[in-house]
Amino acid sequence: MAVPSRPARLAIASWVVYDLANTIFSMGVISLFYPSFVRMAVGEHRADFTLGLIQGVSYGIIFVLSPLLGAMTDRARRRMPFLMWSTVICVAATAFIGRGSFLSSALLFILANAAYQGGLQFYDALLVEVTTEENRGYVGGIGVGIGYIGSYIAVAIGLLLGESSFSTMGQFWPLFVWIAGAFLVLAIPCFLLVPERGNPAPRPIFTRAAIRESTAETLRTLREGQQYPGLIRFLVGRIFYTDAINTVIGFMGLYTTNVALASGMASDVAGEQKNYVMLCAITLAVPAGFVWGRVTDRFGPKRTLDWVLFLWMATFTLAAAVGAFQLPIAGIYVVACLAGIGLAGTWSADRPYMLRLTPPHRIGEFYGLYGMVGRFSAITGPVIWAVVTYVLVTRSGLPTTQGQAVAILTLLGMIVLSYRILRPVTDHRREWK
Repeated sequence: MAVPSRPARLAIASWVVYDLANTIFSMGVISLFYPSFVRMAVGEHRADFTLGLIQGVSYGIIFVLSPLLGAMTDRARRRMPFLMWSTVICVAATAFIGRGSFLSSALLFILANAAYQGGLQFYDALLVEVTTEENRGYVGGIGVGIGYIGSYIAVAIGLLLGESSFSTMGQFWPLFVWIAGAFLVLAIPCFLLVPERGNPAPRPIFTRAAIRESTAETLRTLREGQQYPGLIRFLVGRIFYTDAINTVIGFMGLYTTNVALASGMASDVAGEQKNYVMLCAITLAVPAGFVWGRVTDRFGPKRTLDWVLFLWMATFTLAAAVGAFQLPIAGIYVVACLAGIGLAGTWSADRPYMLRLTPPHRIGEFYGLYGMVGRFSAITGPVIWAVVTYVLVTRSGLPTTQGQAVAILTLLGMIVLSYRILRPVTDHRREWK
């Protein structure tokens, strides 16, 4: 299907709504309800380690598969079927979390999260189909801003079903069913209404020869990274800032609950705090996405990302101080507001930055590498968090919030390191052969 020079508004809107749909899953399952499910199943002192291990396995699977899947989409006639199937697998697995044993639910989460993370790289690669070079930051920023409305939906589902008062693992199951259904329904417009230029010369995808060739292309790209100025350095830098950001977001629910308990709140009230904290982050992230998108188009993705990383440094410092010095829980709400602004800025600048470094005919492969480093960070981040909290809390007896504060400071170091790595990378437009 031919794509007009200025993509239709309906196509843009459909692409944006998918961002809303997948945010329902990321907020509802990854950030809120599955961590609570694990905490109830294994107890407070084992929750960090167990959740980190489960997430690490899930991200490890997609880390291995991301480059191969990305290269395969460059060979395929269209990318959309890859996005459709990854979404359907994620939805189906999510709908059965909490239905059986804890082990079966852990396996279902691993599958659902791996499918979700795989779908993100296919979705991000479709940004080029609904934008031009001049409005890429703005459209991406709209996607980020509107996407965070999906977080409201996820939190609302938890409040309406009374998640904070659950006393058994089985009570979580309807939550996961509702989230799966909302994800699927809101993803359908993207499947039907986002056009693609398509590949005029598709090649075989699922043969052994195709898999070997796709893998060889990716390895060759990594070896010959100097042909793509700034690519390798950007990918390495991205490992560290996504590592820190994704890990803190993934454990923010547990951290908030523990801070609330340490301040003397009852367990049910403490459980509700994480929902309200997430709502604060979302409320700031929605308008921030629009603003950061405009900033990205005006000042470029590099300068924008630099400013965002400075904001994250301040956010992590405050977050660690709350737990380390047992500050009032109001500090967590300030952290949440800053984190919401930072999240919107990260993804508003991150995707256009990657496209600036990517030759048009290899978008799938390069976004596979982009996804791979994101997944690598998602493996190492939870493992680092799990190890730090295990050593300090489980083995050494440090209060939970103080052990988690040290883990946050470790992640702060990664943000600083990522800024240093990215300093030489430019976002000047490349002239590709």
